[in-house]
Amino acid sequence: MTQGREVVEDYRAAGLTLRAHPLPFLREQLTDRGIVPCQHLRQAKDGARITVSGLVLVRQKPGSAKGVMFITLEDETDIANLIVWPSLFDKQRRVILGAQMMTCRGKVKRASGVIHVIAEHLIDETELLNSVGGQNEAFTLPTGRGDEAHHPGGPDPRGALPVKKVRDIYIPDLHIDSLNVKARNFR
Repeated sequence: MTQGREVVEDYRAAGLTLRAHPLPFLREQLTDRGIVPCQHLRQAKDGARITVSGLVLVRQKPGSAKGVMFITLEDETDIANLIVWPSLFDKQRRVILGAQMMTCRGKVKRASGVIHVIAEHLIDETELLNSVGGQNEAFTLPTGRGDEAHHPGGPDPRGALPVKKVRDIYIPDLHIDSLNVKARNFR
């Protein structure tokens, strides 16, 4: 097995890996597109524009945040904390709630020792992530609705509508192998 394939099999079997992070296998392609590792945020100046990419670890949309969503991305070097304003959330809801790997272009904001990226544009990189194993297996990540603050617990009030959920739109080629990374979507 290739190293990428071993990572895919680890995620399929255990939901995590002690081997390499999935992103080093994609780093050359990301660098060619001007996407820097998350560790570059440490040296970035306040207000600088930067593009980072990573696995979506956490999506949070607290009820007290007035519609602001917080997303944590992770690559092989560090994490990036994204702030998504409600206007961008409305425009890119499908990408925000469905992506397992995401690229964010935005502005660096430093406050109280914490570094955030104020998201300006987001790109779903799930298909690129699926190429890690070399056979385009799905790297599936269970995700929540992301707006549970307005609808805590209980059944989805939109369930009666004939609307497909974001994760139901993409149907992989029914490969048995898939790379599963669990995201934590807080309510």
